[in-house]
Amino acid sequence: MAALKYAGLEDTDSEEELPPGWEERTTKDGWVYYANHLEEKTQWEHPKSGKRKRVAGGLPYGWEQETDENGQVYFVDHINKRTTYLDPRLAFTVEDNPVKPTTRQKYDGNSTAMEILQGRDLSGRVAVITGANSGIGFETAKSLALHGAYVILACRNMSRGNDAVQRILTEWHKAKVEAMTLDLASLHSVQLFAEAFKSKNMPLHILICNAAIFGVPWCLTEDDLESTFQVNHLGHFYLVQLLEDVLCRSSPARVVVVSSESHRFTEIKDNSGKLDFSLLSPSKKEYWAMLAYNRSKLCNILFSNELNRRLAPHGVTSNAVHPGNMMYSSLHRSWWVYTLLFTLARPFTKSM
Repeated sequence: MAALKYAGLEDTDSEEELPPGWEERTTKDGWVYYANHLEEKTQWEHPKSGKRKRVAGGLPYGWEQETDENGQVYFVDHINKRTTYLDPRLAFTVEDNPVKPTTRQKYDGNSTAMEILQGRDLSGRVAVITGANSGIGFETAKSLALHGAYVILACRNMSRGNDAVQRILTEWHKAKVEAMTLDLASLHSVQLFAEAFKSKNMPLHILICNAAIFGVPWCLTEDDLESTFQVNHLGHFYLVQLLEDVLCRSSPARVVVVSSESHRFTEIKDNSGKLDFSLLSPSKKEYWAMLAYNRSKLCNILFSNELNRRLAPHGVTSNAVHPGNMMYSSLHRSWWVYTLLFTLARPFTKSM
């Protein structure tokens, strides 16, 4: 009871009644979350009952959802000519507490980023995510930000990066997010990004190497390297090298490299079993887009494994992840044939 009194939970009679300083809110997609104004943090579970909820059904007749200049969602009652920040659907919520799996694997192909982070407070943690303006990168950035982390969206296109920041702020106007320029096709841009980040004198707890290109025609970067190899692997390799000292000072920290199951369908060795550097950045005559992508993903995994071996003793872990086969994101945008294949596979694969 002393703990309840300290937390301010003894003042209410019903387990559904919120303690002083708490507010019930909803996200745009209907999930209910709870804001603690005293500690300035949010959580998905009800502070007393521990239940997770979501609203049932759409808005009542005559109601409309809008967003104010601060990115806060509010609701307009056109019939009674009034506005409110309280979601009228909160009167019709349903409990959403999935049964915990009995197997050792806690998550599966149906798990969402929000579910993975459910119950975690990332306040004070700093994360950098490459290619975070869309797809997997954006969903990861949004989830980390909504759980309190300071998230930097490292994007080639600053206009799209700033749009992504605004979309996250629309979900929660107190989210700590910003966009910074990073073009992995330019090693000079990678260097400038690392210098700009270090000038902020911030720690770095999470570095997610997510950006990638797929199925693009052969071309050389300004560094005279094949673009798929540089963007998917070498640019990230250089970025981690430049930020390695910050990661070690921020330990425990982690690097996450987004790879692919397609790494299994290629080879980067010659007939004698030695590394063939000509396969990594091939000439136009030897180039095939799919093979170039597969090789870059194999490099991702080899790099992540060796990075973990070297930095784990310093408190920095590295993991390579496979996000799922043919995830429908913007990765396939380079050629209409790939777009068609991904569209046909979309009903059978994991979606955003």
